[in-house]
Amino acid sequence: MHYTHILRPMAAGSASISLSPLMIINSTSPSRKKSRYPIIFHSVKISTKTQFKSAPIPLKHAPSPKLKGTSSTIKSLFTGIVEEVGEIRHLGPNQEGGIELRIAAKTVLGGIQLGDSISVNGTCLTVSDFDTATSQFSVGLSPETLRKTSMGELVPSSPVNLERALQPTSRMGGHIVQGHVDGTGEIVKFEPEGDSLWVLVKTSPELLRYIVPKGFISVDGTSLTVVCVYDKDNCFDFMLVEYTQQKVVIPMKKLGDKVNLEVDILGKYVERLLKTGIRYGVTSDAS
Repeated sequence: MHYTHILRPMAAGSASISLSPLMIINSTSPSRKKSRYPIIFHSVKISTKTQFKSAPIPLKHAPSPKLKGTSSTIKSLFTGIVEEVGEIRHLGPNQEGGIELRIAAKTVLGGIQLGDSISVNGTCLTVSDFDTATSQFSVGLSPETLRKTSMGELVPSSPVNLERALQPTSRMGGHIVQGHVDGTGEIVKFEPEGDSLWVLVKTSPELLRYIVPKGFISVDGTSLTVVCVYDKDNCFDFMLVEYTQQKVVIPMKKLGDKVNLEVDILGKYVERLLKTGIRYGVTSDAS
């Protein structure tokens, strides 16, 4: 059954919000029926009875949420489709006193420039140096990156998933990945099924609440679909087909190894909006 929602426009320059009933058209039936559904607006009480009861909202009095410590600027986007597996050549202090990571790679060096963003095991890092003759590039690791991710556990010869930042002309083969790792998980089980591989990952309850069955998740920068979520065990699982097993580093890991996790950004936006709405007085009358 297909539905079309029609909202009547508000008059220009109006300082209040008025609600119009929704016209629902059933494409499988020649008859048209009117039906009203509850809609939540800022500081509006709306009844679920057959008629709307709403009051004008002086827009100038509507408070604006102040987000502390957050930024709306997204510098790079990835799809979670790994381009190649690179190899760690060096991890240690650089001349400036920071921590430098040097990686051997080929594909991601195509068209590379200083300052480019590359996802390394799902972590968005900035290219600080590169040498196409030796097929290597370097990135810097901040203290926060080392705290939040598993990057500090890498050693020379460790394999890593690599992906260049998305270009506007690229195909979106995976899902939107920012390269902002939310935390880590621990691989607790591998289980083959045919030529596919089940992987069970344990993580914190704070991250697990954003993970849903059939939802997206980035594991070491690989775009994957969650199969099941096990709340009691703080675990979730996914399956790797044979092709993916050959292209990413996850099957090379051992039980107990850490993986970088980035949850779907949509869940965090929804949670934030719901919290902000409750805080600033958005209510609904279910009577």
